[in-house]
Amino acid sequence: MKRTGILNRHLSGALAELGHGDGILVCDAGMPIPDGPRVVDLAFRAGVPSFAEVVDGLLAELVIEGATAATEVRETNTEAAALLDAHFPALAFVPHERLKELSAGARLVVRTGEARPYANVLLHCGVFF
Repeated sequence: MKRTGILNRHLSGALAELGHGDGILVCDAGMPIPDGPRVVDLAFRAGVPSFAEVVDGLLAELVIEGATAATEVRETNTEAAALLDAHFPALAFVPHERLKELSAGARLVVRTGEARPYANVLLHCGVFF
């Protein structure tokens, strides 16, 4: 068993399979999950694990070259917006409906237990070299 990093075997394995340019949708419990991408559902109960915990954990494991979020997050969920702004200075914003369309092209969906609206981000994988 791993001693550090992400212990969830489904998530750890899915992350190991990602390559440059692959998309990862990190979403709240209410985001519609598209058909197609691999899904790792971490939701245990409302708020557990939080969006922030999952994003922080993923950033400790991955190289991310870009991120996209819904424009609505800035007005409706200022805490998630502040977290995203802190982690992604060049964060791109699109309408929520467009984010849902883009998420269909993600290779992986990670569902959190977050119960606040618009706590969603589409991450774009980079490379470590």
